[in-house]
Amino acid sequence: MEQDSVNDAERGFVTRNYSIPPPAPLFDPHEFMLWSFYRAVIVEFTATFLFLYITMLTIIGASKNAANCGGVGMLGVAWAFGGMIFVMIYCTAGISGGHINPAVTFGFFLARKVSLPRGLFYIIAQTLGAISGAGLAKGFQKTLYIQLGGGANFVQHGYSMGVGFGAEIIGTFVLVYTVFSATDPKRIARDSHVPVLAPLPIGFAVFIVHLATIPITGTGINPARSLGAAVIFNSDKVWADHWIFWVGPFIGAAVAAAYNQYVLRGLSSVCVTRRPSTEGLGIL
Repeated sequence: MEQDSVNDAERGFVTRNYSIPPPAPLFDPHEFMLWSFYRAVIVEFTATFLFLYITMLTIIGASKNAANCGGVGMLGVAWAFGGMIFVMIYCTAGISGGHINPAVTFGFFLARKVSLPRGLFYIIAQTLGAISGAGLAKGFQKTLYIQLGGGANFVQHGYSMGVGFGAEIIGTFVLVYTVFSATDPKRIARDSHVPVLAPLPIGFAVFIVHLATIPITGTGINPARSLGAAVIFNSDKVWADHWIFWVGPFIGAAVAAAYNQYVLRGLSSVCVTRRPSTEGLGIL
């Protein structure tokens, strides 16, 4: 390893150390005494509330104008979901980590990035925020909300339960895999010469998955989003399919967490990046 480092230095490379945060404890009672803990929970509630409010109204508008080819259409709905995730993560990442999704929180718990109490409080806040956001959207356009399905997730006509289940697993895997990759400290250190705004690829992942799976399940990949719409719309068909939108995303998140931990993450504590030559420029 030392010889490799010498050779790298001779070729114009420098080693750059990066640090991986220590695993979060399973249970840390000290968290309950910190205002930052409760602030993060409040932020998760607020972000999921706004996420559901905007996206549910977008779905209603798209469905209302679908017959005459007006409105934003499926592409606009996908942009609304991806764009809101981008905005909300950008606003909340420095406070709560910007999960806004129980599947992401579950994946982070499995990767030992959050403790069990924090994970549970996040998921409770996310689900309550989602229910509140969907409820406000219904309050603004009650008649249309009821007539047009309220943005609730269920397996669409022409697709089997197995296809919908698989779509949720794969879609959530894409999302959580992107979250891990965009926030990996090794990647940040290795690619430090390339400015990457972490919320951007995550928002694009949500956008792309929606384009692929809206025709199949309406796209869940977020159990809080699915639960919020299901509680407010309250349809037998929606509840019959609802398990898919919890079990599928949690499986997808678990696979993504395992893939990140055992495949993507290297064993070395250093990585190598190229340092531009300053010879002859008078720069020390």
